[in-house]
Amino acid sequence: MIGHSGMSHNKWDIMKKQSSLITGGECDMSEKLLAGGIEAGGTKIVCAVGTGPDDLTRGVFPSGSDPDAAIREVTDWLRAEQGRRGTLRAVGIGSFGPVDLDPTSPRYGFITSTPKPGWRDADVLGTVRRSFPDVPVAFDTDVNAAALGERRWGAAKGLGDFVYITIGTGIGAGVVAGGRPLHGLVHPEAGHMRIPRVPGDDFTGVCPYHGDCWEGLCSGPAMYRRTGTPATEIPPDSEAWRLHARYTALALGNIVCALSPRRIILGGSVPKGGLLGGERFFAMVRAEVQHVLNGYVVSPALEQGIGEFIVPPGLGDDAGVCGALALALDELDQAG
Repeated sequence: MIGHSGMSHNKWDIMKKQSSLITGGECDMSEKLLAGGIEAGGTKIVCAVGTGPDDLTRGVFPSGSDPDAAIREVTDWLRAEQGRRGTLRAVGIGSFGPVDLDPTSPRYGFITSTPKPGWRDADVLGTVRRSFPDVPVAFDTDVNAAALGERRWGAAKGLGDFVYITIGTGIGAGVVAGGRPLHGLVHPEAGHMRIPRVPGDDFTGVCPYHGDCWEGLCSGPAMYRRTGTPATEIPPDSEAWRLHARYTALALGNIVCALSPRRIILGGSVPKGGLLGGERFFAMVRAEVQHVLNGYVVSPALEQGIGEFIVPPGLGDDAGVCGALALALDELDQAG
């Protein structure tokens, strides 16, 4: 069990310097609900206190290999911000996974079979709840949370059926159907779907479970293993980008055929395109998706409207942490 540990003023000063305040005009706190958000990623944990993307105080901490220590830093920071800004009405957690999302399971809120050292079987939800026993705490995958953030404030406003995908250290997909995140048996693991190989490409992939699944072929680590260069530094004319666009389009074609979303949002570090550029990356993927579908799924959104069908996040790099905030606010909405 993680409890509150005393911290020196110096440490709080350092933590405050690590935080950034994103301002967007005057905020009437009497009308807006103050909530906390935790985006637990494989490399870092981003946490925030605020009422929305225009009123957000943010802190960033390494996730490391000790989940108890990492989450303690986060909950201590949230309590400090609560003392500065006011009482938190709810907290939302969007976590990397896989995670247990079954509320009837004794392991609800746990990270399960992750390859990340130290985090297998980590009780993320329980730890945060023990730190905030009188506050509702909502829990979901990081990509489902990001999807909810995009629906509330970003590129999916007004949509009830869409998919949010992140391509970075791994590949994950948050599916919103009928206005709610899809959970089902566990939660979507679209990054691990198997896709046809491009003839002549003998790259074995990097996924420890499946080798050359979509994540194994197209994640940031896969791009690095294939080229020996981080995705941000791969030359624009590299064959790696052509292969990435093709494999991503094959995966998106599967998603279109299986889920029929009204929009696909592609986030994460890789779709920024590095030296290639995000606009060129998206243009390549859109053209490949049209080629993969070959006119079978008939909709203006997949023809002249493809530029508004496959889009970057409206919230940019804040999609994840704003999504965690949206989880908290949705919890309050459902409670009435």
